[in-house]
Amino acid sequence: MGTPKVPKPAKLVMSLISAEDGILMRTVEDLNSIYGEVDLFSDLLPFDFTRYYDEEMGATLFRRFIAFKKLVQRETLVDIKKMTNGVEKRYSRDGCRKVNIDPGVLSGENLVLATTKGFAHRIYLRDGIYADLALIFRNRSFRAQEWTYPDYRQRDVIELMNGLRRSYLRELRGEGP
Repeated sequence: MGTPKVPKPAKLVMSLISAEDGILMRTVEDLNSIYGEVDLFSDLLPFDFTRYYDEEMGATLFRRFIAFKKLVQRETLVDIKKMTNGVEKRYSRDGCRKVNIDPGVLSGENLVLATTKGFAHRIYLRDGIYADLALIFRNRSFRAQEWTYPDYRQRDVIELMNGLRRSYLRELRGEGP
């Protein structure tokens, strides 16, 4: 029989997608007031991997990745997703979101995203939230899975997550970010 162990805390990572950089920036400020200091703030990146959000948010979308200095317990991912859904709702107009927030937890082993959409490879957690294993760390780099979203398969995103992982591991060793 195995002995249950609580895993080390993880790095809270979020993807923010919007047509308006001003809304992205206000969303970052809101999230900063909830989750603390942001220690990763990516460049503004084009988001043109899908037409899924076009009707709701517009056709010319941008993304920023952010990560927070304070580490989180992995089981809080459900509560974090519910909170980010509330932030999305705050910026909605006429029933349409103006920002999409996808939170996840990054560890030495993987990147797990929270989603409200079930699928064969997603594990139900609770309260309508599923865990999506987006990337796994193997052979010195994060690797996409057959189901990984196309944007998370991109070399730049993988490199960003690899760098974030290195910083996270230094933090766990007490070496600072």
